[in-house]
Amino acid sequence: MGIDVAALLREVALRLQPHSHELAERLVALVSEAVPTVSANEDLADLALLSVEQHVDTMLGMIEHGRDTADVEAPPAAIEFATRLAEYGGDISELLRSYRLGHVAALGLFREEVARSTTEPEVPSAVLGSLVELSFAYVDRTSGQAVAAYQEARDRLLQKRLLAVNEAGRRIGTSLDITRTAQELAEVGVDNLADFVAVDLLDAALFAEEPPLDADMVTLRRIAHHSVLEGCPEAVVPTGHTHSYPYGSGPAEAVTTGRPARYRTAADGLPSWIADSAPHRRSVEAFGIHDVLMTPLWARGVPLGIAQFFRHRDATPFDGNDLLLAQEIASRAAVHIDSARRYTHQRTTALALQQNLLPSVVTAHSAVDTAVRYLPSGGRSGVGGDWYDVIPLSGARVALVVGDVVGRGLYASATMGRLRTAVRTLADVDLMPDELLTHLDDVVIRSQHEEGRLPDEISATCLYAVYDPVTRVCSLASAGHVLPAWVPPAVNGDRAGSREARFVEAPTGPPLGFGGLPFETVQFEVPEGSILALFTDGLIEGAGRDPAGGLAGLRELLGRPGPSLDAVCDRIVEGMVPARPADDVALLLARTRALDAGHVTTLELPSDPSLISRARSFATDRLAAWNLDELAFSTELIVSELVTNAIRYGRQPVTLRLILQSTLICEVADGANTSPHLRRARIFDEGGRGLFLVAQLSNSWGTRYTREGKVIWAEQTLPRPSA
Repeated sequence: MGIDVAALLREVALRLQPHSHELAERLVALVSEAVPTVSANEDLADLALLSVEQHVDTMLGMIEHGRDTADVEAPPAAIEFATRLAEYGGDISELLRSYRLGHVAALGLFREEVARSTTEPEVPSAVLGSLVELSFAYVDRTSGQAVAAYQEARDRLLQKRLLAVNEAGRRIGTSLDITRTAQELAEVGVDNLADFVAVDLLDAALFAEEPPLDADMVTLRRIAHHSVLEGCPEAVVPTGHTHSYPYGSGPAEAVTTGRPARYRTAADGLPSWIADSAPHRRSVEAFGIHDVLMTPLWARGVPLGIAQFFRHRDATPFDGNDLLLAQEIASRAAVHIDSARRYTHQRTTALALQQNLLPSVVTAHSAVDTAVRYLPSGGRSGVGGDWYDVIPLSGARVALVVGDVVGRGLYASATMGRLRTAVRTLADVDLMPDELLTHLDDVVIRSQHEEGRLPDEISATCLYAVYDPVTRVCSLASAGHVLPAWVPPAVNGDRAGSREARFVEAPTGPPLGFGGLPFETVQFEVPEGSILALFTDGLIEGAGRDPAGGLAGLRELLGRPGPSLDAVCDRIVEGMVPARPADDVALLLARTRALDAGHVTTLELPSDPSLISRARSFATDRLAAWNLDELAFSTELIVSELVTNAIRYGRQPVTLRLILQSTLICEVADGANTSPHLRRARIFDEGGRGLFLVAQLSNSWGTRYTREGKVIWAEQTLPRPSA
């Protein structure tokens, strides 16, 4: 039976018209030019239509899950096919190759069957050749449009992902705080991807350097969550609480293996870890949660936790692109969380070291009342090397020290500890402030040479002050450190009125570690009841404030009265130190005391050995007045030995001084710079036992040098009062 080629081509045009208007028009033009009829078998028409249907159905089958992208100027079939490819995310060339080969096979079969079955091959050959040519052109055109549409759809997806990733990079990691970083991750996830986001971290990751994993259960702590609904009603676990997942469950697998996962609770049913947990099951059912993304938080190959993304208001399920976006956001957040974790660990270690190296409790002293404050830096640079100290010295004196090591972190804290120990060691030798800083400068320079560092890499500033309650004189020297302030006592005991704070005027030497330049000691008299304020530069310097403004603010706050030194410290800290200071702050306040004539007695002695008995009588009489007869014998021996040495080996003037405070101190001063030393006398030696007796009769003894000579002192513990 004959076949109407024109009808066949019209049928092809009608079948393809929904997918390509241009192809339909070309087919109609071809029909008008072709021979109107061809004799053929009826089965041939069915085969032709079958080939066309196979052509169309193949394409429709490949695009049945596509998205609506009608805004693209391309045939709908090409648009849908390209969208399918964009979702696929694989090798587009391989898919197009398979697509084209399928059409080539179908059209080739169609041409062979028609050529073999027709009785007039010359007529259908021209028509069918044109049809095959058009079909190949259609395939080529559709493939090209599919590629273009694919690239455009892919570009849109990449642009969307890039914008979300850029936003995540801008909003996540604004601080080195773990909780804040986790909250930023949750907020970015809700704004770009999900309806509810929960961020859980391994409990050990918050405290340990390398968090271990339990083989049976994975314990997580809820750090942050965020939702499109106010108050996060979807959350089952409150922030700060821990919860566990069994090994093999989805969250546990994501944490332990580092592989993300996607779950469709609406289509695939509830996973076991949700179905087995009544609170989780109720939350999923109540809010209609239909899709879950689980992205592990890993950094440097170490598991930190997991971020879970949920959808319930948005009906669109998560796809592969959403999973890639969630992974990208989570991986960026994991790096910031790990940095915050490591910073917190290092800061905690440095702060613990700093606090252990600083005096935990300032020892009470009869010369001064003290109050101290230390505030570590709140910036990203880490804990610094500021320190303070109060050191008891001989003769009822006290040393007040503040210093600041250049740098931040553990190294600065360790350097601070070495310098503080060196200062205490040198203070025991009773050096003048300038001499002590000179020796301390040598210690720093020696450390530079041993460690191969430059002066600006190991450097520090230090202020060393000595207060004598007997003379009420303060001696100090500065190695590049800011000079202290002092407030005179209240007039006539009126502590309610303000007093003007004054800053000490003295030359400031170079910082420790530079060497070559001398330090200078200045002395000034401090009335009893005055307040000395020693501090580091972090107190007066800061964001938006110059040192001059800081000094003016300190002068005003220090001059105002306060019920106690602690209250004055608190007022200064509250008024001058921000919540997160950029630098460490050390503040030391000392209210001076004085020893009156009832606690100090002095005797000038001429260089005459016959007057040693007078010195002994002077000491015993004073002890009787102080009700310390129990110490008369030992004190008499100590005075006799020390005065004898001063008269025999020293120079005028010779002075005996007894000081009563928490201990009994006996001092003998002379004008010579030579120092006696303790030695053990042999059996037949006539001398050499004097200092040995002094050492045996006293708790401690020593020598200190002054501008006029030296002082040899011995200290005895007071007897306990009887019941």
